[in-house]
Amino acid sequence: MLNLQMIKRRLESQIIEALKRSPSVALLGPRQVGKTTIALNIAETTPSVYLDLENRRDLQKVQDIEAFHVENSDKLIVLDEVQRLPEIFAALRGIIDKQRRKGNRAGQFLFLGAASIDLLQQSSESLAGRIAYLELHPVDAAEFAGNSLDKLNSLWVRGGFPESLLSASDRNSLDWRHDFVRTYLERDIPQMGPRIPAETLERFWTMLAHNQGAVLNASQLARNLDVSSTTVGRYLDLMTDLLLVRRLKPWTTNVGKRLVKSPKIYVRDSGITHALLNIPDYNGLLGHPVVGGSWEGFVIENLMSVVPSRVQPYYYRTPGGAEINLVLEFPGGEKWAIEIKRSSAPSVSKGFYAGCEDIKPDKRFVVYSGLETFPMGEAITAIPLSNLMQKLLEQS
Repeated sequence: MLNLQMIKRRLESQIIEALKRSPSVALLGPRQVGKTTIALNIAETTPSVYLDLENRRDLQKVQDIEAFHVENSDKLIVLDEVQRLPEIFAALRGIIDKQRRKGNRAGQFLFLGAASIDLLQQSSESLAGRIAYLELHPVDAAEFAGNSLDKLNSLWVRGGFPESLLSASDRNSLDWRHDFVRTYLERDIPQMGPRIPAETLERFWTMLAHNQGAVLNASQLARNLDVSSTTVGRYLDLMTDLLLVRRLKPWTTNVGKRLVKSPKIYVRDSGITHALLNIPDYNGLLGHPVVGGSWEGFVIENLMSVVPSRVQPYYYRTPGGAEINLVLEFPGGEKWAIEIKRSSAPSVSKGFYAGCEDIKPDKRFVVYSGLETFPMGEAITAIPLSNLMQKLLEQS
């Protein structure tokens, strides 16, 4: 049985490198994704002090952060759950600048937060030029599955949260995910400020899971929940800020055609999707109507965990039927078009061909559930998920 220490998290080395060049680093990701484990690993090799800002005693220690820093200026200060104390960033600017004048230009603070980069940046604008942002995704196929289809399917069913993925049984894994959902609804989201009934938000989250990968129809969701479309937008903003839901933007560059312009919505972790829908195991997933959307979302999240910085993800769709599941636009304008198929013997739809005619991508891939990479004609390559992830890592 694997444990978390046996899964090498790729981001750990990137955090260490970022701490060597930046005074502060913010490591972001949803709860229970492994941020604290990585921080404690780094603390084993670097003189450090770790504080959990959800702990009242630790929170009290940083009420005067300048005094605390004076006592610990020779250490890396790790502040966990930093979104609980956003006002701390204003004081940190002066501390960091004072250390810079002394020649200490890197490795002073490591922040851990369970909120999106956009949300945290609003609080930490005073640290512009003094902070690097990194996002820790759940365990992905490159870290866990390699070329094993059994491991890949287990990751797909259970998702990438370590406690779920490494549970002793599917039953235990599903129980953990149900508890995860309940904790977010009853404790974490209320602590973020919004006063939303847990039952309403759970219904909303479950609706998104049922419609995994669908184009957002806010008015339909609003009717089902008996709320306004504006309220649906507020719920969606919240779930996106908490890194639980992805809004995949449409490709809107002018190609001389009408385009679908609403985002596609995905519950980011496949295991959470399956928990919301009470799908217990692999066989149950194969027989469920969400199976295609679940696989599509799973592939997209795994690819997004390895895309180089500044690569922009989109989907492409026209009312006439041209469609590309994922378009990656690289700095400089290079484009990759990616079709996602669950079949082990993939075929390419007419919509993908039509979409490629419209946007003229530089590379065309079909991600499928097999193990071999092979050409499919018309410059299209069929490729396993792990192999395409490796290609993206090589672009970094």
